[in-house]
Amino acid sequence: MSARKGVEREFPMPIVVVVGGQWGDEGKGRIVDLLARKARVVARYSAGNNAGHTIVNERGEFKLHLVPAGIFYPEKTCVIGNGVAIDPDVLLGEIENLRAKGIDTSKLLVSDRAQVIMPWHVLLDQLDEKMRGNAAIGTTGKGVGPCFIDKVARRGIRTADLLRAEDLGPRVRSALEYQNRVITGVYGGEPIDADQVIARYTELGQRLAPFLGDSQSAVLEPHRRGEYVLLEGAQGSLLDLDHGTYPYVTSSVPSSSSSGAGLGVGIGPTDIKRVVGVFKSYCTRVGNGPFPTELFDETADRLRDHGKEFGRGEYGTTTGRPRRIGWLDAVSARYSVRFNGLSALALTRLDVLDGLETIKICTGYELDGTIVDTLPARQSVLDRVRPIYEELPGWTDATSEVRNFDDLPKQAQAFIKRVEQLLECPVDLISVGPAREQAIIVNPIF
Repeated sequence: MSARKGVEREFPMPIVVVVGGQWGDEGKGRIVDLLARKARVVARYSAGNNAGHTIVNERGEFKLHLVPAGIFYPEKTCVIGNGVAIDPDVLLGEIENLRAKGIDTSKLLVSDRAQVIMPWHVLLDQLDEKMRGNAAIGTTGKGVGPCFIDKVARRGIRTADLLRAEDLGPRVRSALEYQNRVITGVYGGEPIDADQVIARYTELGQRLAPFLGDSQSAVLEPHRRGEYVLLEGAQGSLLDLDHGTYPYVTSSVPSSSSSGAGLGVGIGPTDIKRVVGVFKSYCTRVGNGPFPTELFDETADRLRDHGKEFGRGEYGTTTGRPRRIGWLDAVSARYSVRFNGLSALALTRLDVLDGLETIKICTGYELDGTIVDTLPARQSVLDRVRPIYEELPGWTDATSEVRNFDDLPKQAQAFIKRVEQLLECPVDLISVGPAREQAIIVNPIF
């Protein structure tokens, strides 16, 4: 008696996820732009317009906040998944700016299940940060956190709800009945007029309608045909709501852990085979929260302002705020590698370290006379740790024109190999500048 043969579900090509391994701003957009050459679909799975990617290509410099970084390849399908919080005004403005510069946006698809950032979300975000005073989280004030709160509370509004005023009206009125009480009673703010919101967002929904669709099908169908799919994260894993430096974290799931990447576009964890973590050769952070390796000296100023004359310095893409600067923290980075299940590293901004006499890497924390080798959960403990540094010799030769690993200065090679050892993961890609061609492919990602 033969065994019944079940339905086979084997896809020939892996879905690759790109995540930020630190506190964001690692250069994910630049890496996604590079890897998108071989992908058929590039899909964004989390966060909102509180995140930003800077892309430099032959058409110039572009700052993206919602549109995936694969948009500069006209033959690619770019997907904004259901896990993204969407401000329609911001998204439509970004699309218009891209079109004005000759970028084809006809293959952009926006999930009809994505949550919409409404006017009260932005207002509540800003009012709450003001009320927190010195204890403010340091949000961008774009309304993303309150939007996700409403999503979990099941009073959120999704992109599909914008298509008909008959659907949108009752949802807006119901939401504002509650939210206006909070705005006026808790924060002392001015109430929001429901009729104005309904009229405005119905109009935005009509403009957004041509882009709305099923993000799950847009990702899985090419995958089943044997084409590469690239999932693009936003922000950084150490800002993850579960695994980051809580409470100084974001309100979404920027990591790939717990299948956050798959959930954000509507696919399962077994479809994801490779996860690439992007790390700077040093560390940065925007906003408040613990930062064990933070520097306050001339080295910090030098790293922050490197390339500033070309608009490349360490200043936030979304807010323009100067980023906090520190040495590479291998303790938090290794923690990020583990909970993301990283299979490869992309190391960015190696060229920024050119010319430094010595380079430091934090290999452990000292806490009350003991050595800590993982990221503490309690903020009060993390605030007290002191970094233990390992010093490596720097290099004087410029790396920006190097395209092969063996052509890097020996000291730079030694630095990269030490990063691999400490993070327990191979460095497969090295960025030595903002342009597409300024990259060293050690091992192909696809």
